[in-house]
Amino acid sequence: MEITLSFRMSVTDRSAASEARREAERVASKLGFGKADIGSIAIIVTEVAKNLAKYATKGELIIQTLQSEGRFGIELTALDQGPGMANPSACLQDGFSTGGSPGTGLGAIKRLSSLFDVFSVPGQGTAILSRFWSKASKGPPKGGSWEIGALCVPKPGQTVSGDGCAWKADNLGLRVIVTDGLGHGPLAANASLEAIKGFHSHAHLSLTELLKVIHDALRSTRGAAVGLAHVYPENGIVRFVGVGNIAGVVIEPSRSRNMVSHNGTVGSELRKIQEFEYPWSNDATLIMYSDGISSRWNLDAYPGLIKRHPSLVAGVLYRDHGRGTDDSTIVVIRQSGCRRSGAGSQIREVK
Repeated sequence: MEITLSFRMSVTDRSAASEARREAERVASKLGFGKADIGSIAIIVTEVAKNLAKYATKGELIIQTLQSEGRFGIELTALDQGPGMANPSACLQDGFSTGGSPGTGLGAIKRLSSLFDVFSVPGQGTAILSRFWSKASKGPPKGGSWEIGALCVPKPGQTVSGDGCAWKADNLGLRVIVTDGLGHGPLAANASLEAIKGFHSHAHLSLTELLKVIHDALRSTRGAAVGLAHVYPENGIVRFVGVGNIAGVVIEPSRSRNMVSHNGTVGSELRKIQEFEYPWSNDATLIMYSDGISSRWNLDAYPGLIKRHPSLVAGVLYRDHGRGTDDSTIVVIRQSGCRRSGAGSQIREVK
């Protein structure tokens, strides 16, 4: 699956709902969505934006486009640091409202979405995820072995992100790359793009050899920090090699392991390449992120979040630990079917 940022916006008042709706309609039309689909997307975005304007503190709306197996979709993530919901399941029932409205907003979003999930903690805020796949493209892609969520957003004031991320399943497991082009803007974005091109075109190489190839490809650019991981479920391991400020962590129910990157800049100063190996279990979660996300987070502060969809995990960590002074990228990966026993789980991709 490919994920591309379409737009993000702060939502501070109800007038933002109209702007968000127009932007979403534009994106959906560009992707070839039919009129009925565009209408459904407009309702979803409008309802989410209204909720942010009414209840949120520092509300933010992020829309990304999805492409997988020739199918196109739109993913909406709504993030806020408002009062939160004590009982998210109750809030999804039509007629429930704490603000005097008819109480149909969240229920409508859930019904119209191909995939819907919500995470909310009183006093911390709420995160809402809605995916919508075009009916013209025969709904969502077939379920695979992996569930992946990602956010890649530029530094405030920039139109493109100098970060990048990609992943590719193979017959051994899953490969992942996260990049952070030096600085910001188009030149940093170009460095990340070249790294991702190398990642896709040399997927048969070991991580160490792949990093060397990417290093050579980035010599004509300003360079980048690069992290590469390869998860081998059958062998129970994940391998990682990193240069620069790309962090990685493997989280299991009883422990977490931070991955090791070495100093340097791929494409400029490659001091040391060292591949590390870490244990992997079928209930593990891999999180990789650029230095636009602070490393001072702990999922223990968010009871139940690890059971939510990876896109919500990425969104909450970005919301609370994004530095706001840099491009920010975070990728969250786990095997399909894991951590599905959380109370009130709404995760289900409609076929």
